This record gives sequence, structure tokens and C-alpha cells, in this order.
Amino acid sequence: MKRVAAIDCGTNSIRLLVADLDPETGELKDLDRRMKIVRLGQGVDRTGRLAPEALERTFAACREYAAVIEELGAERLRFVATSASRDAENRDDFVRGVVDILGVEPEVITGDQEAEFSFTGATKELTGRDDLEKPYLVVDIGGGSTEFVLGSDSVRAARSVDVGCVRMTERHLVRDGEVIDPPGTEQIAAIKADIAAALDKAAEAVPLDGAHTLVGLAGSVTTIAGIALGLPEYDSAAIHHSRIPLTKVREITERLLRSTHDERAAIPVMHAGRVDVIAAGALVLLSIMERTGAEEVVVSEHDILDGIAWKVADELD
Repeated sequence: MKRVAAIDCGTNSIRLLVADLDPETGELKDLDRRMKIVRLGQGVDRTGRLAPEALERTFAACREYAAVIEELGAERLRFVATSASRDAENRDDFVRGVVDILGVEPEVITGDQEAEFSFTGATKELTGRDDLEKPYLVVDIGGGSTEFVLGSDSVRAARSVDVGCVRMTERHLVRDGEVIDPPGTEQIAAIKADIAAALDKAAEAVPLDGAHTLVGLAGSVTTIAGIALGLPEYDSAAIHHSRIPLTKVREITERLLRSTHDERAAIPVMHAGRVDVIAAGALVLLSIMERTGAEEVVVSEHDILDGIAWKVADELD
């Protein structure tokens, strides 16, 4: 077993995984898996820059993660940064801060690399299952972007598009610094139009109707699964590999779009950092399912973070 650490820093959250992995058997044993909502992408779509307060929230999480990594004795760390730091003019400030705290330079990966990591993390455990037919379409709905990856044992086609729960919320649901609560018909229509355009772009590279199994990743999808399952609190084990039908996703999306901040915050599985962005995230998922013709989504708690860890383990050979 190889002990490695992986950090995935996205637009909305930063996550850590320290795990023991066996590349030969495909076994991954969590030692520590945690997430913090830091909103690194706060305002990036509007200003093109990472906000000072967003950087400080991210660096505070990095300091916490550095202590965990040192305590558990990981052989190697890989830090991957996604959409927000890819877009920002002042990304060098972000890079310097991470190096100072963790001793490694964040890799600001391309959308296609992001998609490959997501596919590996989401599908490695599905090998050998006869109830989930290949090929898979893996969709990773992030804060600033969504990755689409089609493949069976390896990636066949991939595309990243700039539509995500934070980006859609900030673009269409914020007025005078406050989230419109609940959104009106006009705002919902604008989000749907952006999502439809993004799906058209994704379809240029990835046959969206070419998969037998839709696999959904990241916080918007797992939160919707927790709501669908009626969980009294967030339960990763119950959510992992749950299968949520289209009818349920549509019902939950409509409910979230009608709800107020307090009503969403009262949902037992809802992380405080997702309250304002979950409606847009749900709408992205619903639009994908309707476009692809998927009757259900298989929800995976293992995603880009696990894919990064597997890549680190492979490099230790």
C-alpha cells in the first residue's frame, strides 16, 4: 500500500484526501478525507481576479491540511487547482501562498486533465460490476465548470465547459450583492439558456447520448442524492453509488428553485456553504439528465480527488 495525499482546490471548495492505495488491486483506504467551503472563485466571473478574503480563506484551509498531511506521514502530495485559479489574473498570488504553506506548487490543470482525473476517480471501483453497463458518461459539476467524460476502461472523449453552481449563481442570481431568493422565472430561464449553450459546446467533443450509465460527481450531485434519500444528516457511505431517478432530480430541483435561503439551510444534508448555490447546481444536473436521456444518475463520492491520488500512487512505482 502506498500512502499519498491529494488536494483538489476548486471554485467553491478545497478538499483533502490522505489514503493508502494498492494500484494492483484497486483498493483505496481513506485515512482522512475532508472538505472546506472557501469560495476561492468569489467574484472571479465579474472581476477576473481572486479576492483577498477568498485567498485568505483558502490559505487557512491549506494550513489545516498541512498539519494533517504531516501527522499521517504521506509519501507525496499533489495539489491540483481547477477553474477559478485558471481564470484569475492574480493566480501567481495563489501559487506563492500554496508553496509557502504546503511546499508544493499547485498544478493549474486544463479542463481535459481535470476530466481525466474525474473519470479515473469515479470509475475505478465500478470495474467488474455487471449492473452498470459501459460506456460511462461521467459529469463533474463544480463551482465554475463542469467536466464531461465518456469512456469505458479509459477516456474516449472529454470536454470542460464554463458552467457551474457558483458561476451560474453569481451571474444570474445575485443582485446588489444579495442572492435573489427565490429566483424568478426570468433568472431561471437565463440559467437554463447558459446551460443549454454549454451542453451544445460539450456535445461538439463528447457524444452526450453515447453512454449507458450516467455517473454524477461533486457536491451539488451528492447533496441532491442526500435529499432524495431522505437522510437525517450527510452520510457519505449511504450516498456513494446511490442511484437517483430523473423524476426525483426534477422534483428536488423544482423544490430548491421555489425555496428561500432559510428553507434550503434547514435541509438536514445541506452544507452551509452550498445553501446559496445548490439551486443552480441542481438545475445543471437536471439539464444534463434531460439532454442525455438518462433515467437515473449513479452518484459517486469518489471523483477528481481520488483520481489525483491514484495518479500520485502510480508515479511512486
